[in-house]
Amino acid sequence: MTSSRSDILVVGAGPAGLAAAVTAAETGCQVTLVDDNPHVGGQVWRAERETLPPRAAQWYARARQAKVHMVGGATVVYAPSPHELFAHSVDGAKKFQCEKLILATGAHERFLPFPGWTLPGVVGVGGLQALVKGGLPVVGKRVALVGTGPLLLAVGAFLMQRGAHVLCIAEQARRTRVLAFGASLAWHPRKLREAVKLKRATRPIPRQYSTWPLAIRARSQSLEIDLTRKPESAAAVTKTLECDLIGCGFGVVPDTVLARALGCDLNGEAVRVNDHQQTSIANVYCAGESNGIGGADLALVEGEVAALRACGQTIGRDLQKRLDRGRSFAQGLNDTYQLRDELRHLGQEDTIVCRCEDVPLEHLHPYGSFRDAKLKTRCGMGACQGRVCGGALAFLRGWAPDSVRPPYAPIPMEDFARMCADATT
Repeated sequence: MTSSRSDILVVGAGPAGLAAAVTAAETGCQVTLVDDNPHVGGQVWRAERETLPPRAAQWYARARQAKVHMVGGATVVYAPSPHELFAHSVDGAKKFQCEKLILATGAHERFLPFPGWTLPGVVGVGGLQALVKGGLPVVGKRVALVGTGPLLLAVGAFLMQRGAHVLCIAEQARRTRVLAFGASLAWHPRKLREAVKLKRATRPIPRQYSTWPLAIRARSQSLEIDLTRKPESAAAVTKTLECDLIGCGFGVVPDTVLARALGCDLNGEAVRVNDHQQTSIANVYCAGESNGIGGADLALVEGEVAALRACGQTIGRDLQKRLDRGRSFAQGLNDTYQLRDELRHLGQEDTIVCRCEDVPLEHLHPYGSFRDAKLKTRCGMGACQGRVCGGALAFLRGWAPDSVRPPYAPIPMEDFARMCADATT
């Protein structure tokens, strides 16, 4: 087992984590940045077979110049205290010790169960983008994107660039809400420019509002998806599309596994923080999507704020203004794309909710909490440890996340035993 010690340990190398690591290192702190992906960038700035986007490359260059110790491909699986964390990697177990901890664990996609959502060729919107970046050919493929949020547009533009034929973008939010949110972007010039660019890039793609999937069926060489559209004050209309791939994404869910393991309080589905990104646990800070969904710009600012406060520095007026502006944008974003009640009733009795353990919806009716269902049906006990069904059931049933027990991800028993033995000595 390798071991390292630093003043500040940052977990997560997306925008928030990169900004936190760089800011802390530039104040003179010794910083370690660890991420389960082999490369920095997180889900927003994924860099596997492609170069980092310009903004990400700038932060990465600053991290190297500031001598941030970057550890990729290491998944934190055990945290006996905020000052001692263990990770698993292909190189074996790793131990990290620190004075202060900054969590920037990001978020993962929210999936909602409906008939056919587990069929081959049906994947998360962000997952589809990652697969294509990893080499999945989509030239000439017919693709439907369904769900909610700006990610649908971003992935639609990306797929078009890669030669896919995007049949539609089905947005569950109401058109009036989306247009009102677009008008509010006048107060956020960078976001407005991004929105205009995205709108132009996706102009050839049919976009439908107040539209959501009912069912997907497999055919011999393709998929069929039933979409229902219910405009305001009008009867619902259902149509069927034939396609090769379907991307589904109903927003994202903050990744709070490590924060909950450490005992941090939650605010709904997100980690609760104060105005300076401090969690309820001393010397533990949180930045980015794990404490609320707000986009890359807000994540960067929160990373800077968390690092400055962790290093005992004050927050400048300009940075505070950027933080307030980013939080205002995040509030508008979440209000606009709030999931509608109709989506709670998409699943049939035999629709799978927990993919890892093949638990259908009908098996969950007798239970009133995630823990109860977990004990009786194994829902949430699979390899993903409830990351998929947890987000769905939080929306469908209002079930709060269950307790977290190490290891937080599947690892060899030998490595976990070594970690436990080391933590007790």
